Amino acid sequence: MYCSRCGATVSDGVAFCSACGNSTGAAGTTQTQVGVLPPPPPQQQVAAAVPVLYAGFWLRLVADIIDNLILDIPTGFLFFLLFAGMMPMLVSARAQENPMAVVVMFLPRILTLALISVVGRWLYWSLMEASTWQATLGKKALGLYVTDMEGRRTTFGRTSGRYWAGRGITIVPYLGWLYYLISCIMAGLTERKQALHDMIANCLVLRKA
Repeated sequence: MYCSRCGATVSDGVAFCSACGNSTGAAGTTQTQVGVLPPPPPQQQVAAAVPVLYAGFWLRLVADIIDNLILDIPTGFLFFLLFAGMMPMLVSARAQENPMAVVVMFLPRILTLALISVVGRWLYWSLMEASTWQATLGKKALGLYVTDMEGRRTTFGRTSGRYWAGRGITIVPYLGWLYYLISCIMAGLTERKQALHDMIANCLVLRKA
């Protein structure tokens, strides 16, 4: 016969299951039911463990290059239009006589474009990684996505913190790029392939199988 709890085979007359200790109800006596088949053992379905695949340094680097190309091309085009429109002023006699006048004309436009670039990059990375894609276009192309430490979709606040703790800090002259470089190198050295800005924001960058 079979144990009603775990399905293990139990000899007739045995009072307790040797596998799980469950009482068989036999109480030391053998009971035989003619023509009645014992119930089949229950099917134990073991869920296959899904391996967690962390995105390494080189995959993230390629994704970052793709994203920067996507953003740098339109930004560069806007700067080109700015300088092309200012060329007549640069070659004019007035500009040669008073260079500060050119600076005064250029400065507001340059600052405006710089602000658009900074805000645009922040929104691009933060909104895309907090979306249902959980990835920027570069990450999406390589099968990468951003999660929290439990593998769940992150919030806009968390992805914003991740951005400013990484790429966003590069606006700080000299030290910003050095910090970001060190942060990215850590993605190739840590156990979960986390950069420093991933650790600060409690995020993971995973890849699909």
